[in-house]
Order: sequence, then C-alpha cells, then structure tokens
Amino acid sequence: MSKKQQTDSALHKNTSGGKSTSLDANAAEYIKQQRLKQPEAEILIQEIRKGNQVALSRAITFVESTSSKHSEIAQKIIEGCLPFANQSVRIGITGVPGVGKSTFIESFGKLLLAKGKKVAVLTVDPSSSVSGGSILGDKTRMEELVKEENAFIRPSASGKSLGGVARKTRESIILCEAAGFDVILIETVGVGQSETAVHSMTDFFLLLKLAGAGDELQGIKRGIMEMADVIVINKADGENTKAAQQAKVEFQRALHLFPSKESNWTPKTATCSAINNEGIEAIWEIVQGYIKLTKENGFFEHERIEQNKFWLHQTIEEQLKTDFYNHPDIKTELPKLLKALEKHKTTPFEAANKLFKLFSKK
Repeated sequence: MSKKQQTDSALHKNTSGGKSTSLDANAAEYIKQQRLKQPEAEILIQEIRKGNQVALSRAITFVESTSSKHSEIAQKIIEGCLPFANQSVRIGITGVPGVGKSTFIESFGKLLLAKGKKVAVLTVDPSSSVSGGSILGDKTRMEELVKEENAFIRPSASGKSLGGVARKTRESIILCEAAGFDVILIETVGVGQSETAVHSMTDFFLLLKLAGAGDELQGIKRGIMEMADVIVINKADGENTKAAQQAKVEFQRALHLFPSKESNWTPKTATCSAINNEGIEAIWEIVQGYIKLTKENGFFEHERIEQNKFWLHQTIEEQLKTDFYNHPDIKTELPKLLKALEKHKTTPFEAANKLFKLFSKK
C-alpha cells in the first residue's frame, strides 16, 4: 500500500476538521461524571420494579461492590425489593467445563421465552488464582439469548467463593425477581468443588454430564449427584447418540443407590442436544413436575424458609469476617504476626488465638 493510500484509508483519514480529539475527550469526561453520580436507592427500586434492565444491572453492581458506601445503598435496594421477590422458579445448573452449559442455557432460555416467561441468567465465571481476573464472556457465548427483550444475562466473577458461586448471587436473585423475572437460571463454574452454595439458593438442581467421558460413576463428587434433581446428558447427537442413551441408563441405575430425598422427588435422567435444540422441552416438563410435586407436599415453601436461614448464617459469617479484618488492632498486629510466622517465632494457631483475643476486646 502506498503512503497516499494509507493516508486516505478509513483508519487514518480524519474528516472532522481536526476537532475529534477535543470532542472525544469532552464526551469521555461527561460519561465519566455521569457514572460517578450515585442514584438514590428509591429511584433504582422503582426502575427495577418497572423491569428496567439498566437499573437492575446498576443495582447488582452496588450489591457486588466491596465499598462500604456502596454496601449501604445495596442494603436499601435489597430491603426495598424483598417484598416483591420469591415469585420465580430458581434453577441451579452445573457441570464440568466443556459440558456445554452456556449452549444449554441459551437453548433452554429461548424455550422459556417462547412460553411467555421472563428469564434471568446469572452466570459465574471462574476467577484466576494468579491475577484474580475473569473473562466474563457468557454474553458473547449466548449471542442469541442476549438480544431477547425478556432475557437478562449477568456474568459475575466467582472470586474466592466456594463452588463457583459469586459472593452476592443470592442478593442478585432477589433483585431479578423484583424486576419480574419468572425463571432464574444460576450457572456455576463447575470445577468439582462443593456445589452446596448454589443448592442452598435454588429450587431445582440440574447436573449436566457428557457421555463417553469415563466418569459415569466415579468422575464427579457423589455429593453433587445426591443434590441433583435431574441429570442431563448433553451433546446427545450424531455418533454420540447411542453413548448418551447408555450413559442415561447407567446414571439412572446409580441414582437408585442414593438415599431418598426429603422432597419425595425421584431424581430423573434425560438426554439432550442443546446445539440442535433437541430434548429441551422434556427437561422443562421435568422441572414443572418437580415444582408441582413440591408445592403440593409443602416442601417448596419449607425449602425457601431453609434457604433464608442459610442466608442468615452466611451473612453473619461474611460480616464477622469483614469486621475482623477491618478492626484497627487486627490491621496493626496481623502484619507483625505474619513476619513472626515467617521467622518461625510463632505458630498459626498461636497467632490466630492472639488475633481473636484482640478482636474480642472490641
């Protein structure tokens, strides 16, 4: 390419008379100042109740923030939204990386939208143990669902949360319910850690599996299988169809070995091809069957009460942890004890006891 062609290309040519840099700088500054403005909690609550997804996203940002100033706003928003919550079906979805969780959720979500449902998807991306960062690319993977007016997708970083559930997922569920979403789908990282957290905040637990991966009976924690209300073998298409059906039979046999559930529900198995949109309707029918049974026998409401109790304990633990590390004496003494630990002048137990004694004087 000649120098003249380079000068005239769209990448190099400036048709704004040399004023673009100044205008861009002013626009960027204006946007920055607008974002710095803190909307009142009452206004956000009103907009959330109207189904405003921008307000919903902003509120969830406050909820997820570690800033004490933001926490105060978040608390007001949650309290204002609580009376309008608890009207949805909460479905937890987990499975090992590569099982096709995003593809399944998109296919499942589109089915629900076609049935007149409003669907919120709270996805959790794994955080790097080195940098602490997350890609948060679920909206990109669900490129069709994200365009739908009655769908809301919110990716969050797992951070250091056990089981791949973002620290404030429970609060985000409340806000989504207040915004009028009928079905809340919570996707976990699915890396084999304890999934107790997501199970404690959902009504129905769906475990996605692959056929032919050599893990039909041993490759996943027994605890996760015990929590599952349905095990779905994904990618049941093409040459993998027969293997998927065989895996379905083997998992069904394995489920009979587990103790019966308090809900009186018998866990099901199913196959699907999320990419081909096959078998998705049958899975929704299974979910509906579970909801109908548990509402009739009272387990659904009982479980919601237990979820709130778990939430209370979790909130207490988080607040104690925050108060502990923000205690002025702890901030002063902890670095000293860490230095002493490095020089083998104390033990972890002795150092911890000393810190607890300091904290108890508060």
